Amino acid sequence: MCLAIGVTDASFCDRVRGGEVVFGGWLAAPGPLTAGLLAAAGLDYVVVDLQHGTATEHDLPALTTAIRRAGAAPIGRVRHAHPADIGRALDLGCDGVIVPNVETAEQAESVAGACRFPPDGYRSAGGVLAPSGLPLCIVMVESSRAMAELPATLTLPGVDGIYVGPRDLSYSLGCALDPHDPVLRPALERIWLECAAAGKPVGVHAPEGTAARIYRENGCRLVTVVADTFALSRAAAAELATARG
Repeated sequence: MCLAIGVTDASFCDRVRGGEVVFGGWLAAPGPLTAGLLAAAGLDYVVVDLQHGTATEHDLPALTTAIRRAGAAPIGRVRHAHPADIGRALDLGCDGVIVPNVETAEQAESVAGACRFPPDGYRSAGGVLAPSGLPLCIVMVESSRAMAELPATLTLPGVDGIYVGPRDLSYSLGCALDPHDPVLRPALERIWLECAAAGKPVGVHAPEGTAARIYRENGCRLVTVVADTFALSRAAAAELATARG
């Protein structure tokens, strides 16, 4: 892993594009110490959740530095599929982005362009902590419309992979948030198959290892195994139960 600020962890990006299974964590309530401890557990990547978490762009320099120094690749889940959100995350040290609210292949093409400098895209140069090299562009699939557009999205050369938001997808499909649900499960399987056919990695968001293992065993290559807030509350409840028991 490359530990120097401003240098992309090229091996991680290459591993993802090359089809290797990588394991990561999710930060919803991050601080530099928490980010570093999570990364030091041996994870390949750590996602800073800028969409639903407490971190802002102001926090990114310290967070991305702590994650990288602990041996993992910092990734930003940006707030929206907007060039400004994408560019700021990359400029402030993220090796790649996970982009929500992408409903169409046309949107996905715009997202990919925001990750790349001309002539391949329209990203602006000059980020103070921007890693060198080509960042990862991971597009989220979170709705029935995004599923319908997935075959076209997967043909885009600038889209490196897909990340499924199962909660929002279950809302869109009107079903339970359960990987075994008779409506959600076939939808997930369809996404997995289409990504496999296109030769692009896919991940499904999981807060803990049991769900992550289900997804890994079904071909997911971006495997989020732990979320900070869920892990903390679960561990506290377990220790309290042990003490009382």
